[in-house]
Amino acid sequence: MAGDSCVQMDHDMEIGVTPKEQQVKKLPKHLREAQISTDRTHLIADTAKKPRQRYVQKDGKCNVHHGNVQETYRYLSDLFTTLVDLRWRLSFFIFTLVYVLNWLFFGFLWWLIALVRGDLLHADEEGWTPCVENLNSFVSAFLFSIETETTIGYGYRVITEKCPEGIILLLVQAILGSIVNAMMVGCMFVKISQPKNRAETLMFSHKAVISVRDNKLCLMFRVGDLRSSHIVEASIRAKLIRSEQTKEGEFIPLNQTDINIGFDTGDDRLFLVSPLIISHEINEKSPFWEMSQAQMEKEEFEIVVILEGMVEATGMTCQARSSYLDSEVLWGYRFTPVLSLEKGFYEVDYNNFHDIYETNTPSCSAKELAASPREGPLLPQLCVLSPEPKTQVQGHLARSGQGKGETNNGSADLPEENRSP
Repeated sequence: MAGDSCVQMDHDMEIGVTPKEQQVKKLPKHLREAQISTDRTHLIADTAKKPRQRYVQKDGKCNVHHGNVQETYRYLSDLFTTLVDLRWRLSFFIFTLVYVLNWLFFGFLWWLIALVRGDLLHADEEGWTPCVENLNSFVSAFLFSIETETTIGYGYRVITEKCPEGIILLLVQAILGSIVNAMMVGCMFVKISQPKNRAETLMFSHKAVISVRDNKLCLMFRVGDLRSSHIVEASIRAKLIRSEQTKEGEFIPLNQTDINIGFDTGDDRLFLVSPLIISHEINEKSPFWEMSQAQMEKEEFEIVVILEGMVEATGMTCQARSSYLDSEVLWGYRFTPVLSLEKGFYEVDYNNFHDIYETNTPSCSAKELAASPREGPLLPQLCVLSPEPKTQVQGHLARSGQGKGETNNGSADLPEENRSP
């Protein structure tokens, strides 16, 4: 028996059974199953990705809050921009408050002049010439202040020529009132015509994709403009947001790295009449050069895309932003075409703007793809094709009735112009 135990122990060590597994084997069946279930649950909890916080929201708003700002006086040094940046309800409140306080202040001065001159006491006396006719209370002074600044001129209350202090006050109120009107109306006009409202009609695709273009791996996303008035001098750029650690051990949170989407070739300058697919070639200068599909699924990053241009109607600069988390970058997909030729014009189908379809794509990195020998015009034979999609593709093909069959490579049947030769 002792010899059998030794043989069994040696056999367990040969096949790689750990002491913990040996202890589990000695437990009763129900406890052993519970232990296995607990281990599996623990493994799933360890491998699951934690939900990540966005640096830039999908609608372009930056998810950054500035706290513990000590030098708040800097906001007052640029008062106009501070007023424009306020929320609408606060802007309306300040707009109303400034005018009411201004009218009350000058109404009080008109009432004070009438009180000092004695107009309030002798207004009904015959032969008495007041500074302002028919001004006999603070309410009437307040109404006269409103009539003066808004140039209503009802004709009931009027200043007389025998009141030099009133004439001076009238000049001061007219000048200051013009300044208040220019500032408040200017703030409202700029706030209403802010170019960021124009960015609401600029669209970005919900997902970014990675697939092969001209034998090279490319990262792609789609942009479009819903308006007929175009964005002039449109340009686009992209940033990779990822925390990094330097060789010296310094940790840099949310480090920003440029992603080249045609700056050297001029492809970043867009003629945005119809939706365009923006492509980033993954080459030696790309931050994704050494990332394979498996490595990219483990990485945590965010791609921020920025579209800039001038509004054709106003000439003001407009900027639209969006972002893609690592989970929103899909490997092995392409965008469904949205442009079709009709009688005398091209038509854009925005129902398919966000739709994608699966395509054969190597799962290796762009570096391995470039280094491997090629036997054919498209894909290297040494790279393994991408596995099943990790997220569900939108059902454009099913809606159009084209997704009934599949080719040998597993992708759904596409229109004739989209099939590979």
